[in-house]
Amino acid sequence: MAKLDTSPSSEMGMRTEQLTGRTQQVFFSPEESDNLTYPWASNVDFGKHADLDVEKLSAMEANQRIRVLMQEGYGSITVLNPGAKHSLGVGILNRLSLKFEGSLGYFGCGLLDGPNVVVTGRVGWSCAENMMAGTLVIEKNAGSTFGAAIRGGDLVCKGDVGSRTGIDQKGGTILVGGRTGAFSGFMMQRGRMVILGDAGKNLGDSMYDGTIYVGGKIADLGVDAVEADMTELDCQWLKRKLDLYGLKAANGVENMTKIVAGKQLWNYDNLEPSEKKLVL
Repeated sequence: MAKLDTSPSSEMGMRTEQLTGRTQQVFFSPEESDNLTYPWASNVDFGKHADLDVEKLSAMEANQRIRVLMQEGYGSITVLNPGAKHSLGVGILNRLSLKFEGSLGYFGCGLLDGPNVVVTGRVGWSCAENMMAGTLVIEKNAGSTFGAAIRGGDLVCKGDVGSRTGIDQKGGTILVGGRTGAFSGFMMQRGRMVILGDAGKNLGDSMYDGTIYVGGKIADLGVDAVEADMTELDCQWLKRKLDLYGLKAANGVENMTKIVAGKQLWNYDNLEPSEKKLVL
């Protein structure tokens, strides 16, 4: 059975375990036969499909209906007429194939852990905030703070995105088919971000770790973000990942620019041993 972390550091909101793209609140035993799902997760059949029209439902009602359908075993759900409602498709901690036929408003598809989601339209601010696992593909454009604080999974926008894309990214991969706004990759901690178009000002500002790849022009780099050499492994990874989502680098992946942390802002070596134990 999954166990909650009741250590003093957990109660203080601090974590000592390595970030792996899963939730930091529930831990899974490797001895369990199905250790990649939550104890309360619904057993769904991907061959069982349902259409859900949410035109006359509130966001809360729509999200509740999605959960009821999962409990009934539906593994493939198409949501019709989302109407750019805010906070649709949030908190899904289950294997699921979910498609939104239309656009979402603010805070769409946040706190995902496991589903494969497609949005055929656009999304507003803060889409996929705190995403932990699974895939989310946006066919058109996305607003600011796209993928804020994600820990894992693949987050894809085939169009342009706004400012502060991937702010506080802790893991996973963010793919952008078009341009990004200012301060993308701000305070990035881990993971990878791929921008096939141009990147706005202050790219990678104050990034702690992780890697950003840019196919177009970079307006300028933020504090402690530096250019690094592309390697053959970088190129191989980029080709595989882009192929998964039907994306291409206009000038070839080998000609993309790689940005990493200069690590001049780090003060880890100056910490006391007891403090180091509490640093992620």
